[in-house]
Amino acid sequence: MTAKTSPESPLPIRSVLQMVAQWIGRLGTVWVEGQITELTARGGTVFLTLRDPVANVSARVLCSRFVYEATVPRPVDGARVVMHVKADFYVNKGSFAFTALEIRPVGIGELLARLERLRQTLAAEGLFNVERKRRLPFLPRNIGLICGRGSAAERDVLENARRRWPAVRFTVEPVAVQGPYAVAEIIEALRKLDADPGIDVIIIARGGGSLEDLLPFSDEALVRAVAACRTPVVSAIGHEQDTPLLDLVADLRASTPTDAAKKVVPDVGEELALIHQLRERGRRVIGGWIARESAWLEAVRSRPSLADPLREIDRRAEQIDSLRDRSRRCLAGMLDRAADSLEHLRARLVALSPAATLQRGYAIVQRPSGEVVRLAGEVRPGDELSVRFSDDRVTVIASDQG
Repeated sequence: MTAKTSPESPLPIRSVLQMVAQWIGRLGTVWVEGQITELTARGGTVFLTLRDPVANVSARVLCSRFVYEATVPRPVDGARVVMHVKADFYVNKGSFAFTALEIRPVGIGELLARLERLRQTLAAEGLFNVERKRRLPFLPRNIGLICGRGSAAERDVLENARRRWPAVRFTVEPVAVQGPYAVAEIIEALRKLDADPGIDVIIIARGGGSLEDLLPFSDEALVRAVAACRTPVVSAIGHEQDTPLLDLVADLRASTPTDAAKKVVPDVGEELALIHQLRERGRRVIGGWIARESAWLEAVRSRPSLADPLREIDRRAEQIDSLRDRSRRCLAGMLDRAADSLEHLRARLVALSPAATLQRGYAIVQRPSGEVVRLAGEVRPGDELSVRFSDDRVTVIASDQG
């Protein structure tokens, strides 16, 4: 119910707080999950804070010592629990708190089942796909390192990396790597390093531990923060057998912090040996190529056409002279044969011509029309005929046949 108020008729604060208590009381009892922090016991009451690690919010919880001691095993600071609580608003103090009616610790089996469900959900979103993973730079200029304060993981990464490449630089962000504040501090350090353009790769490192100790590295908020990073991220959590969800979303997984240093930073000795090997191989390749080209050039230079160019010109000139003489002889022979053939043909024509026959004493008898008379029976008395001799022709009149 909304109370009608105005500057002239305000409500007393006690009335407002009583209304708030009534509204909260309507919630009844609910089951909630969270992580216990700041657990203290005073007399018959246990005071604790129930924190949500994902949203980084918390609420006060009051629990009777009987309910607390009836929980097996007893919750400790940092434990994950499920509580059956009732919301209470204390009017006199104007404060809000939950009253715990029952507490159930979250067991290992249930934790593993929840992690598996979260893994499947994130995998379905594609956060673990190989295609989205980025390649690490060959030689990072500056490496961001997120690890525990003064931890063995920090020493392993720094010492092994500097032993491999002494000039490598690190920007270390010390954070809590377990407990209720670990996720928030790691996400904040990750955001800070990812925003720095001088950082080429980020390593998140932690030594081994129990499943509960490594739970922050399977937190959904941290996994999504790593997936959203623009800088390549290397996960180096625990030992080889430890596989938090951070390993699946990171661009590269290292089995240990020492392995992370080996995978991120190249070994200067190995690289110098490789450079020497490649240099020698390049020298052999170039030397072989130069030797082959020199041999080819020497072979080309030793050819007669290049060794003595005038000799080839003289040889070609002799060939031209020989071909010219041969063509002249062939042409002269052809002309002689053609002249002989022409002379023989002319002689035959002369021998077979009518003029030659007339010169031998023969005559050709023709009619006025030019028709040649071949037989005497074709001539009648009185026919006018033309007799052609070799030097002239005579017109005659045919008489009787004798």
